[in-house]
Parts: sequence; C-alpha cells; structure tokens
Amino acid sequence: MELIHYLSDGLFTEEQLLAVSGIDAGELAALQQRAMMPQASYRLRIDVNCDSFFGAHQEHKQLVYYAKGYASWIGLLQSLGGEADALRVFAERYRARLGQLKAAGLCSDNPKLGAGLDQHLVEEWRHFLEGTYGVCTKTGLPEDIASKELATTIIREIIGKPVEQALSMRDRVCLTLAVDLLDTASGQFAPHERERSSRHLLIDEVRKTYQL
Repeated sequence: MELIHYLSDGLFTEEQLLAVSGIDAGELAALQQRAMMPQASYRLRIDVNCDSFFGAHQEHKQLVYYAKGYASWIGLLQSLGGEADALRVFAERYRARLGQLKAAGLCSDNPKLGAGLDQHLVEEWRHFLEGTYGVCTKTGLPEDIASKELATTIIREIIGKPVEQALSMRDRVCLTLAVDLLDTASGQFAPHERERSSRHLLIDEVRKTYQL
C-alpha cells in the first residue's frame, strides 16, 4: 500500500523512535503525560485475514508513527524539568527562527506573529503536543513550525488581494520567497491527504496560478 510505504519511509514507528532515542515505552508515555512530548502523528490499524491449508487466520495490530525530528526533541527533554521548561524552549526556538527569517527579509504584519505572538505560541504548543506538526512539517520541530506559519501567513495575505489587482514586483518577490520557504518546511503529506493539504493549495496551486 502506498500509505504504508509513505509512513515507513518518512516517519518513525514507536519502536524505531524508542530505539533511536534510547528510552522505553514507559518513559515516552510519561513524557507525553507530562505534556512535554508530542503524541503520535499517525495511527494505523492493520487487520489481516489469511487463508491457507491450515485454515483461516486473523491478526489485528496498531502501529503509530512519529516525525523523525522528535528523536532530537526527546534528547533535549532529558535536561528539562517539566512542561513549563519544554514550552519555554519551544518558544525560544520558534522566536529565534522568526528572527532569522525577518533578518532575511521575510516578515508579516499579522498581529499573531507580532504583538499577539505569546498567545499564538500557546496555540502552536498545543498543536505541537497533539502531533499535528508531525503531519504537516518535515521535522515536526519548532523551526519548521515557525517557517510554515510565517510562510503560510504571507502567502495568504498576498493571494487574498482582489483578483483584479495585479501583483506588484515586491509582492511577487515576497510570494516567491514565501512559497519556497513553505516548500522547505512542509511535509509531503500522506497520499490520501495531498489534494487537501497546504502543500497542494499554497505551493503547487500558487506556483501554477502565479507562474512562480
């Protein structure tokens, strides 16, 4: 199945994540319970029905998958005391990435990335813990999350302008940079998700529509 190939190639099973991180299932569950570690990004239930000379056989198994970047996040958690520390590190890395992008000329006047950033980071942290960003970013880590959020915001601001209003040269350059940034930070998405994904809508379709 194409879905299984996608998950196996792009993410870690829980067993793989534990092996790479050097912790056991109980430690992973404890980190998740303490709201420091994301939940799995995909849960796959496999029902196997087999017939052979010996008769019918059934097996039922559930596999969970995590972004590969979570291995480094687990390594970081070993030195932190709890959720407040983990959120602080998440926010520091998120802000640092926004600062890097601003210095490179990519920024937005959207309040959620300015005066309202503190509150926005609380929401981003919640999505992070839910495993959402293991689906829609390449690493699931704060840097890719910040890049994705900024790029998405800039793209929506520009393409949301009236259709009869031609893009200025500045807007076209900003749009190109934002789409390229989103391309580097965004995950590929599972086969059944791609047509509805931000990658399709804000990268593929925007490049085609605006001939970027």
